Amino acid sequence: MRSILLICAVLGASQASFNSLRPWWRTEHQNSRIVGGFVTSINKVPWQVSLRDTKHICGGSIIGDQWVLTAGHCTGSSDKPCLSVRMGSSNYNKGGVEIKVKRSIRHPKYGIDTTSDYDFALLELDRKIDFTKSIKPIKLPKQDGAVPDGTMCTVSGWGSTQNVVDDLALLRAAHVPTIEQSECVQLYSNKHRVTDRMLCAGYAKGGIDACQGDSGGPLMCRQLLIGVVSWGEGCAEEGYPGVYARVASVRKWIKTVSGI
Repeated sequence: MRSILLICAVLGASQASFNSLRPWWRTEHQNSRIVGGFVTSINKVPWQVSLRDTKHICGGSIIGDQWVLTAGHCTGSSDKPCLSVRMGSSNYNKGGVEIKVKRSIRHPKYGIDTTSDYDFALLELDRKIDFTKSIKPIKLPKQDGAVPDGTMCTVSGWGSTQNVVDDLALLRAAHVPTIEQSECVQLYSNKHRVTDRMLCAGYAKGGIDACQGDSGGPLMCRQLLIGVVSWGEGCAEEGYPGVYARVASVRKWIKTVSGI
């Protein structure tokens, strides 16, 4: 079984050719946390999950009793991946509940170009989730629902902190404001194309951001799942905020696939 899981992990990793994506396999150091954030409890973000092959590779969000939303580049191309999700624990290595992924469904438009557009995947679990204080779904926005510029949001995950003294296994979070779309496009104009299925959140001076290992995790604004951690130029670099897949842009697709 271990050899099968390792093969699946390699297949998944091979799909991510866009260098600014934020899955675990692009981590430069073997520490894994939000940059510039703070240790938090799973009870504060009970929708947060760790997506795993034989170890943590990405984040994700519980959206229903048998469904998790993550990033398309976290899952590989197979619709029957060798993956599981751990939920209900602030430590990605122990505690909580681990459930196997029955089916992975990438957005059909993901991978049609090199921009990481439509960076979404829905994971159907092989059994229903029993909700508790530390395991709850997050609400979704309406189709094309807008978020006011400057809205303070929370991103969470087990991605790189770029600080070797940080505890490897503890969940962290950070507060970041949303950035006006035209400014986001301009900031990345010399690097990558920002589409209408993406949004930026962060600070002009940098210092606080999601990072490698946070991919697929939630950006929560006003108690709604507004974004999925997708990519960025480096991590927490000045002038380059985090870029998130905009959940409101694919709300109808989520409903069609999952019924949620």
